[in-house]
This record gives sequence, structure tokens and C-alpha cells, in this order.
Amino acid sequence: MKINIYYGGRGLINDPTLYVINKMQEVLEELNVTVERFNLYELKNNITTLPQTLKSADGIILSSTVEWYGIGGYMHQFLDACWQYGDKEKISKLYMCPIVMSTTYGEREGKLTLATAWEILGGMPCSGICGYIEDIVNLELNKEYAKIIEKKAENLYRTISQKVLCFPASNQVVKSKVSKTQVIDLTPQETEQLSQYVSDDNYVQRQKQDLQELSSMFKDMIGNIEVENGKEYIQDFEKHYKPQPAFKANYKIVIDERKTPLAIEVNGPSLQCEYKTIDGADVEIQLTSHVMNEIIAGRMTFQRAFMGGDMKMKGDFKILRTLDQIFVFAESSL
Repeated sequence: MKINIYYGGRGLINDPTLYVINKMQEVLEELNVTVERFNLYELKNNITTLPQTLKSADGIILSSTVEWYGIGGYMHQFLDACWQYGDKEKISKLYMCPIVMSTTYGEREGKLTLATAWEILGGMPCSGICGYIEDIVNLELNKEYAKIIEKKAENLYRTISQKVLCFPASNQVVKSKVSKTQVIDLTPQETEQLSQYVSDDNYVQRQKQDLQELSSMFKDMIGNIEVENGKEYIQDFEKHYKPQPAFKANYKIVIDERKTPLAIEVNGPSLQCEYKTIDGADVEIQLTSHVMNEIIAGRMTFQRAFMGGDMKMKGDFKILRTLDQIFVFAESSL
């Protein structure tokens, strides 16, 4: 079994939280538990990488000291990093024991903050320790306090080893319904580098400009591809054109996947078919490239596509029906 301890205080000599976690570590090691300590004040430049260390743990201890208000900035940064970069699947299987000692008012609120935060992350909080200590000497010399700490360490060991079931918490349900976080499978080094880049306004601005340039480039490429692919439809219409004497009409075919509509101008034996924008067409058609391919292949007609709801049209329905008569594709008679 392995338990990680994350200490969010400032490492002061008279910090009562240090005494508590040292005592808990001593008891856990006597139970053959591997304990690894992470002092956040020493790792403040790498806090964003620490959620990766949760992957090797069976349980954790979150410890902090209330010196004037709340659990302190280092612990908040660590919990923020767990929310942004932590493996939520792993966190959901981790038991957490909160330890908050206070030299002023607010130890109970601090303990509740850690428990609630861990529940929202999806983890399982255990019974923890909180208390107000005016003088650390009283804590160190009081044997009854030492017994309380020992019992808490033993209970944590039993909880993790027996995988004690926890009741579901309402804030976990709310989290699953109203918020989603992105799972980022990165190494600690990559995660730290990502955090540094995100905090660099100049880097972010450059990335936005690069994305805009790439977007513009790809739009041009897609436009060129559309022109190339559009020639295939033009050739198909020209190949299967069956002119009718004295028949004259303009068709505008809007294909959803293309920027420019296909304009077909029919005037007796004359046929003009090209991609361009026209106004005042006798019939305007809107369909997908899939439906167009089905028509070109002779497996569907324009009229059947309209009647089946696969195509939209505006204009004279008689002229639409004539479209199937002047463009006879290979299998359209089947």
C-alpha cells in the first residue's frame, strides 16, 4: 500500500500540522505502508505536475494550516491542478484523509473545504483531523492527542485496505451534470510546460494568429478541392444531357458541402453548366453531396429526392420535373 501526503502549509517550525502528519507517517510506516511526502511550498513551481503522482497512490492525505483565513494558496493551486490535469478515473478510486490544524479560527471550515473539493473531483473523503492549537508544545506533550492521531492513521489504513464503501454525495451528481473537464494524458513535464505556455500572453496571442493563418490556408485549399471535384458533376451533366426543343430554364443547385452553387442554364440544344452564383433561377434546389451522388449514379431522380424529403426546392415544380427528362442518368429508368 502507498499513501501520499500533500502538505499545503509554509513549513514553519511551530506549524501544528507538521507534527500531525509526521505522527501519522510514523504510524503508517509501522504498518508497512509506503509513504511519500510532497511539500507544496518546496514544489510551488511544479504544482501543476503533481496530479500525475496520484496514479501510484492507494490513498492520500491532504494537510494544510489555517493561519489567518482558509486552507492557503498552495493547497488551492494543487486542487485546481487536480481539476484541470488529474486523471478523474484514478481520483474516483482514491481515499483522502483531510488534516487541517489552525492557529486562528477556521479549522472546521478548512477540513470541510478539502472534503468537499475531493468529492467534487470524484474521490472518496475519509474521516480526518482538525483542531485549534495555540501552542505547539501543548500538542507535542499531550499523549491523548497522540492517541487520537494514531487512531486516525489506523482507521485510514483499514479504510483503504478494506476498500470501505462510501455513500454517493450530491455534489458529485451535480458535477457530472453541469460540468465537464477534459482528460489530458500528459507527462508531468508536458503538463508543466503547457501551464507555462497558457500563462504566457504573448505565446497565446501568437498561437491564435497561427491558427487564423492555418484556418485561412485550409479554407483556400478546400475551395480549390471543391473546384476540382465540381468538374466531375459538370462532366456528368454534360454527358447525360438530352435537350428538348424550345425548352428554356435556369437551375440553381446548392450542395451543402460546397461554397458555390452549381448553375445550369438550358436553352434548347445549348447547355451551360458551371459553379457560380446566379439570381432569379427558375428552380433552386438544395441537397447534400450524398443525394447528388445517388442521382448521378442513377439510383434516384430529382423528383423522387424531393418527394422523399431528401431535397429542398423553390420555384416551378413542372420545371423541376423536366430536369429528370433532360438529364437521363445511366440507371434512372430502373
